[in-house]
Amino acid sequence: MELRDLKSFIEVVHHQSFTKAAAHSYLSQPSFSKAVKKLELELNVELFNRTTRHLELTDAGQIVYEQAQKALASLSEITNLLDDLRNVAFGEIKIGIPPLIGTLFFPILAKRIQEKYPNVSLQLVERGAKLIGQLVENGQVDLGIVVLPVDDEKFTIRPFITDEFVLYVHKSHPLALQSSVTIRELKNERFILFSEEFRLHEYIKDVCIDAGFIPEISYQSSQWDLILELVSSEFGIALLPKSIYQKQNNSNLRIVPITEPTLYWNLGIITKKDTYHSYALREVLKVLENGIVDDLKK
Repeated sequence: MELRDLKSFIEVVHHQSFTKAAAHSYLSQPSFSKAVKKLELELNVELFNRTTRHLELTDAGQIVYEQAQKALASLSEITNLLDDLRNVAFGEIKIGIPPLIGTLFFPILAKRIQEKYPNVSLQLVERGAKLIGQLVENGQVDLGIVVLPVDDEKFTIRPFITDEFVLYVHKSHPLALQSSVTIRELKNERFILFSEEFRLHEYIKDVCIDAGFIPEISYQSSQWDLILELVSSEFGIALLPKSIYQKQNNSNLRIVPITEPTLYWNLGIITKKDTYHSYALREVLKVLENGIVDDLKK
């Protein structure tokens, strides 16, 4: 089994097409086909289901894909070590952040990092918190900023920032005039939530269930600004971090503190346990951990 064949196989999986993989590479489509066929013969399995309109991994293909990624991630550490020796002050850091966290915090993070390490390149990968954890675990991103808790057996966790959840309603909503609201008071409301790939989706549902009811969900979205627009258009209410309110300028929105219980949005920085951290990554982690929380709260 050759490394180049595994790389070709992974490229085909990522692009879900031999043709698209070839279009984004210096290799030809027949070269990708030959590499995948060679792997199938060596392993005596079919890697793709070729009877569907789009390429789909077989069960065996999924196993090979996952293990190939791990193998390549391990091999890439050789390059990382050598890069550290040659270019101590250089490097590229892939940061995985859910869209909401990215909107609120990434600009100041990027500014602080670039001020101190102008030769370090940052690549932002925006996905839901669940997927960010998988990307960190698979070595596809160097660090993630996610909603806690996460599995501390898989990740090294550094507390980042804590915010408070508040209720977002239209200004004409009866609850908009209250000084505070309990979760139980929201029993008959229609909720607008983040999509299921986001950890906040489950969190809000669990909070409501703990309060004795299953929330009626009117809309789901992966975009926080769309959620606020839906609230502004009176399609429902939303429970979101208070810091979002400073990032929007919709005069129709009001926020109301939540009591019984008070809800907190705890964020953490995660990296994969027992893996090599480049010099650039170690320095970036120092920047994120030291002296930046006050800037984020401004």
